[in-house]
Amino acid sequence: MKKLLYIEMDNCIGCRSCLAACTQCGGHEQKNRNYVMDVNPLVNRQTIPLMCLHCVNPACARSCPAQAIQIHETGAVLSALVEKCIGCQNCTIACPYGIPKFDEEENLMYKCDLCIDRTKDDIPPMCASVCPTNTLQWITEEEHSQKRESHTLSNGTWQSSVPYLESETNVKVNLPGILQGKVKLF
Repeated sequence: MKKLLYIEMDNCIGCRSCLAACTQCGGHEQKNRNYVMDVNPLVNRQTIPLMCLHCVNPACARSCPAQAIQIHETGAVLSALVEKCIGCQNCTIACPYGIPKFDEEENLMYKCDLCIDRTKDDIPPMCASVCPTNTLQWITEEEHSQKRESHTLSNGTWQSSVPYLESETNVKVNLPGILQGKVKLF
């Protein structure tokens, strides 16, 4: 049964355990490939995790003239291949989410690869395996459908794709509380 990464933004408490776990994933060379952003640090403590959404038709891969960005059979969009990346940084410019980062020392793009060494064997990615608040969850498509039904916006609809962003991603995100302006308790 196929599983996917599900991000429930409302739950994030900014502990950054996902970041620490990311550096421990195999093949990451101790580099963090995910981020936690303070939404409005002067007003509240709301944070959100930012990571690659593994687009079905990724702009980063489409923009790469060297075809250095491969898409795994599971749908994970992988970091640039060392032997192919020419350091043009087209991928960092093309990504509508601003996720790929460029390492100038190595002349190489890197980003979340959904811990492909783990997820290909149906083991949760490192970030989801340590998240204490279930902000990051490794769930089945059936579980995602159930969550989608239970989370609706105030107008009764699910958040649809935003036209200027990639239309379909392999990582699913839930934003209802943030979009409805609910105040968090912490």
